[in-house]
Amino acid sequence: MLPSLTLQFLCYYSPFQRTNCLSATTSTPVCQSASCLRKTMDRLSENARLMIVSDLDHTMVDHHDPENLSLLRFNALWEANYRSNSLLVFSTGRSPTLYKELRKEKPMLTPDITIMSVGTEITYGNSMEPDNGWAEFLNQKWDRNIVSEETSKITELTLQSKTEQRPHKVSFYVQKEKAEEITRSLSSCLKERGLDVKIIYSGGTDLDILPQGAGKGKALAYLHDKFKAEGKLPKNTLVCGDSGNDAELFTIPDVHGVMVSNAMEELLQWHAIYAKNNPKIIHAKERCASGIIQAIGHFNIGPSISPRDVTDLSDSTLDNFDPAYEVVKFFLFYERWRLAEIGKSELYMANLKAVCSNSGILVHPSGIEKHLHDCVNSLRTCYGDKRGQAFRVWVDQVLPVQVGSDAWLVKFKKWEQSGGERVCCLTTALLSSKDVTVADGLTWVHVHQTWLNEASPSSSADWLF
Repeated sequence: MLPSLTLQFLCYYSPFQRTNCLSATTSTPVCQSASCLRKTMDRLSENARLMIVSDLDHTMVDHHDPENLSLLRFNALWEANYRSNSLLVFSTGRSPTLYKELRKEKPMLTPDITIMSVGTEITYGNSMEPDNGWAEFLNQKWDRNIVSEETSKITELTLQSKTEQRPHKVSFYVQKEKAEEITRSLSSCLKERGLDVKIIYSGGTDLDILPQGAGKGKALAYLHDKFKAEGKLPKNTLVCGDSGNDAELFTIPDVHGVMVSNAMEELLQWHAIYAKNNPKIIHAKERCASGIIQAIGHFNIGPSISPRDVTDLSDSTLDNFDPAYEVVKFFLFYERWRLAEIGKSELYMANLKAVCSNSGILVHPSGIEKHLHDCVNSLRTCYGDKRGQAFRVWVDQVLPVQVGSDAWLVKFKKWEQSGGERVCCLTTALLSSKDVTVADGLTWVHVHQTWLNEASPSSSADWLF
């Protein structure tokens, strides 16, 4: 007899049915919400080099890593090498409410697309614009009231918090030993009531009831169909997960997949039955985001060395001018200098001044203008002032635009976390390659910063760059 967690997938989700479910997603919703996707793709000049579709809890985010080092390693790699030509998709079981709470707790990047509530909600961009076509598609043979009515008769089911009850998702907690029996009887009962549902048990405790057309894998298949319709299917897709509700992701044709080293038994059991001979799916040796980085290298789908893993960034060599890498490198140095993780050397200060224009100006978020060389001098006196503290710096949405033969305008969010306070400014930087070689690096000509409304500091005296 198969283990109960595996049996759930055999009975209610078969990867051999994927062709049918994929074709089902090519109906009206693809056309109805194409404009949402076009906005997301506007910044891409061609098909995305890579699309990463990752679960969050215990996959992208390691809740056992208080310093968030694996997540920060991924952040630096993504912003330095992928942001401008690739797509980042977060696929989570969390509701929008809990997803936003996680963003406040962890140094997460901003995704291009967010799939939430176990694949029942899709949103795009910073404003999280909903895909209404997907919602309409999920209404087929779905009645939330009937689901609530039937589940109220099962005393072993404990309703999850109100935030986790969504239009196309009803969520419960249930003991592991009861999950298989309840899943079978409930599926039969709801079918008799005229519904077509999917019941997913994951995490050893969570039971989610969704429309049959929902789920993380179905949502990804739907996105792939939309990309195909626009002629913009990503060149590579890497899916990443750790639990049962991620299993569907690995069934989508032609994707690469990574189960992080800390993947749960339920996902490993599913893999052993359905995909153990699939060379495109690996079980990483690294935890969470570090496992995702490992998979990028394993499948050879792009750079896999995070700038955070480079000890001496001044030794980094590039083939071409790369404004995104320059931004990531600059602020990694800034973090290391204030943490005293590098030696206190005047050579560093001289190199820093060398990449700042003599007439360069920084417009501080407070509105005060400062010469960039004066900012470097201020930094000299701050060596090690954050030593031993929980101090981290990261950048998000680094998007360069070439505005001349030797000039780039780079927009990004620059975050600092010191202790319990996290602050952010919207930054625009003008970088120039005039009269310098690739080995010299780009010259910072002008920097303008503005506080992000919801992340301004209690005092800006500590803000240097």
